[in-house]
Amino acid sequence: MRRVVILGCSGSGKTTLARAVGERLGMPVVHLDTLYYEPGWKPRPWEAFRASLAAAVAAEAWVIDGHFAETLDLSAPRADLVVFVRQPRWRRLWRVTRRWLTDRGRDRPDLPVGCPERFDWALLKWIWRFERDVRPKTDAALAAYPAPVVRLSGDKQIARFVEKLRARPAEGAGEAASGRTSGT
Repeated sequence: MRRVVILGCSGSGKTTLARAVGERLGMPVVHLDTLYYEPGWKPRPWEAFRASLAAAVAAEAWVIDGHFAETLDLSAPRADLVVFVRQPRWRRLWRVTRRWLTDRGRDRPDLPVGCPERFDWALLKWIWRFERDVRPKTDAALAAYPAPVVRLSGDKQIARFVEKLRARPAEGAGEAASGRTSGT
C-alpha cells in the first residue's frame, strides 16, 4: 500500500488518521486544503488546484487528506486504498468547536500559512448536511474506481486500522504539499 486517499467530514478525524498512516507507512501526507487555499482562505483557481493535486498524485507514494469529491478522478484511479472515515454528527461538531476554541487565530500544520482556524456558518452547514448531501454522492463516485474502500466508523475502528498497518521506514514521511510538518 503506497497510495491512500482519506475522506470524511470536517471533525471526523481524517487529518489525524492521515498523519498516523503517513508516519506508520513512511509516506508523505498531502493536505488538500494546503493546495486549495491561499492566505486569507482565498480559494485558488480550480484548474490551478487540480494541477497541484495532479502533480502530487503523480508521486509513487502519498496519503491524500481531504474531502474534495470533485477531485477523486485524479486520486482514486491511482489509489491502492480509499478510507472513508465516519463519525456521529455530534462528535464532528464537538471536535470542530473544540479545535476552534483551542486553535482560534492560529495556523495549523494541515492548513496553508495565513489561514488560521475558523468556525463559521458554512462549516456548520457542511457538517450538518454531510451525511445527507455529500456522503451519497461520494459513495456513488467511488463506485467508479478500482481501489478498495474501507469505511471506518468511530475512533475504536480507526485505532484498530492504524494498529494493523505494517510499519515501514520513515523515509520521505512528513507533510507534503506545503512543506510544513505537524510535529506528530
